[in-house]
Amino acid sequence: MTEPSLHAARGPAGAALLDLATGRWTLLDPIAATLLDLPAAGHERETAIDAATARWAATGAAPERIRGDLTRAAADLDHLRAGRPVHHTPPAPPPTVRFVPTTRPTLRNRAAAAIGLAAALLLLRALPIRHVVTAARAATRLPGHRASVREAEAVLAAVRAVGTWWPGRVACLEESLACHLAAALTGHRVHWVLGARFTPRGAHAWVEADGHVLGQDDHDRLWPYLPVLTVGNSNG
Repeated sequence: MTEPSLHAARGPAGAALLDLATGRWTLLDPIAATLLDLPAAGHERETAIDAATARWAATGAAPERIRGDLTRAAADLDHLRAGRPVHHTPPAPPPTVRFVPTTRPTLRNRAAAAIGLAAALLLLRALPIRHVVTAARAATRLPGHRASVREAEAVLAAVRAVGTWWPGRVACLEESLACHLAAALTGHRVHWVLGARFTPRGAHAWVEADGHVLGQDDHDRLWPYLPVLTVGNSNG
């Protein structure tokens, strides 16, 4: 059986890694992020540690402390990777962020939203995240076309309307997965994205359509999140 993989992305603030084996996030500062693709041992890693140590020592930092921190970070990465491949999300320009949708949900979208939300809640409570991602990828194989922003917002509005009747917690992970599944049931495809931010540290999940992040809070006008795993694009 293939070992669940690691997904990673880099940004100006460092690198974010999602381990699908455990569902845990690891955030690396820019210095530790330079070690991400280096081999577990050997001259290449030692050279990188030497170069980083010299660069920081020139700013007045204690070389012994820098070298020790980098050596420990490298060991932590070796333990995290455990020989598994790391799938990198390529850099992308900041997306356009859209806020609360104002579309009035149709009966068809409400029905799909009810099924999508029930399925999302069941999946997230019963299965490890790696199996949830597998189910989300399977949904992209249903017949349909890429959703426009308006079509995706209509599905999201329906999910939020249905979610008000649910007595439990419907946070970003549940809502975004429900929207992804409901869109697939109505013959549309959106991107389900898992990502993280560095300041303050935290993970987030959202949906995108046609390069737009949908349904976000007003304080996220300057998008702080780094997309790490996207379900629904050409490579799944």
